[in-house]
Amino acid sequence: MSGTPQLPEGHRAGDRGLQRASLSVFLAGLATFAMLYEPQALLPELARAFDVSPAGSTLSISVSTVSLAVGLLVLGPVSDRRGRTGILQLSLAASAVLAVLIALAPTWELLLVLRGFQGFALAGLSSVGVAYLREELHPSVSSRAIGLFIAGNAIGGLTGRLLGGFLTDLGGWRLALGGVAVLAVGCAVAVRLLLPAARRFVPVDRQGSLLRSLGSVFTDPALLMLYAVAAFLMAAFVAVYNAGTFRLESPPYDLTPALASLVFLAYLLGSASSPTAGWLADRTSRRLVVPVSVVVMGGGLALTLLEPLWCFVLGLCVLTVGFFSAHAVGSAWVAARASLGGRPVGQAASLYSFWYYVGSSVGGTLAGRAWQDSGWTAVALLAGGFTLATLLLTLALGRTRSLDPHSR
Repeated sequence: MSGTPQLPEGHRAGDRGLQRASLSVFLAGLATFAMLYEPQALLPELARAFDVSPAGSTLSISVSTVSLAVGLLVLGPVSDRRGRTGILQLSLAASAVLAVLIALAPTWELLLVLRGFQGFALAGLSSVGVAYLREELHPSVSSRAIGLFIAGNAIGGLTGRLLGGFLTDLGGWRLALGGVAVLAVGCAVAVRLLLPAARRFVPVDRQGSLLRSLGSVFTDPALLMLYAVAAFLMAAFVAVYNAGTFRLESPPYDLTPALASLVFLAYLLGSASSPTAGWLADRTSRRLVVPVSVVVMGGGLALTLLEPLWCFVLGLCVLTVGFFSAHAVGSAWVAARASLGGRPVGQAASLYSFWYYVGSSVGGTLAGRAWQDSGWTAVALLAGGFTLATLLLTLALGRTRSLDPHSR
C-alpha cells in the first residue's frame, strides 16, 4: 500500500514530550530576549561610556533587530526545508558565544558589528519557535504553549534588563553584558539536552521555487494585515521602553540604573498575560482578544503622560499587559492561518517576526530622536500613532473570512 506515511500525533497535555518541548522553547526565548534587549537598560551608560548621543546609543539595539529581521528571511525558509530543531540549537549557541565577545568589545564600532552578527544568529529561534510548537504539539495545547513561549520572551527581556541595571551599578556595563552572556550559555546547554527531536516535520518540496513558496504567504489579506499589526505593535512598545530609560534617569526622577531597571518588572505581567490571552483566544475568539488587548495598551500609554512616578510605572504595567496579550495571540493567529490555508508555516511565522523587528528598529530609533528633541510628550505621541494604527488594523482583521470552520 502506497501513500504518505501517517505522522505521529502531536504531544498532548500530560505528555513528557509536551513538558520538555515547552520548557526548551521557553528557555530559548528567555536567553534570546535577554541578549537581544540587554542594552536597553544600559542606553544612558553606553552613551556616556562611548560618548554618543541618546539617539546614537539606540543603535546598539536597532542594529540587532534589523539584522535579526534579515536573518528571519533566510532562516525561515531554510527551516521549512531542513527542520526546526537544528537551527534553534545552533543559533542559540552562536548567539551565546557572540554575547561573550560583545562584553569584551573595545570600541563602539566593534560592539555594533558584533551586535549585528548576534541579531542574525538570534533569528534562529524567532524563525522556528512558533512553527516548531505548532507542528509538534496537539492543537488542543498549541496556543497555550505558544503563549508560554511568548512568556519566556517576556521574562528574558525582563532578566536582561534587570541584570543590566544591577550589574552596571556594581561594576559597569561590561559586567552587565557578561552576566547576560553567562545566562545565555547556560540556557543553550539546557536546550541542547532537553529539546525533543521533531516527529511531525514535513520538508517543503525541494523542487518548488523558494520565491514561489515565499510569495504564497503574501496572497492572504489577513496575513498581510497581521504582519502590519506586528510592525506597529512593536514600534509602539519599543519606543516607550527605549526612551523610558532616559526619562527615569532624568529629572524629576533622577533614578540610578539599578532603580530604573526595576521598571522592567512590568515584564512579569507580560509573562502572565501571554498564556492567559492564548487561553481566552482558544475559548472566545482571536478577533476579540487582539483589539481589546491593543485598547488596553493605549490606556497604559496615556497614563505615562502623567508626571507622578507611580503613574508612569502603572502606565508601563498596563501597556505591557496589552502588548504581550496582543502579540501572543497575533503570532499564534499567523501560524494557524498559514497552516489552514496550506501555506508554509515557517515562512509565514518568519515574515510576522520580520515585520515585528522592523517595527522595533524603526520605533526604537525614532523614539531616541523624539526624546532628544522634544521629551516624553513627543515619545508618547509617536507611540500613540503606532497604537492607533494597530487598533484600526485589528478591527479590519475582524472582518476577514475565517479559514477555520470551528473558529469563533
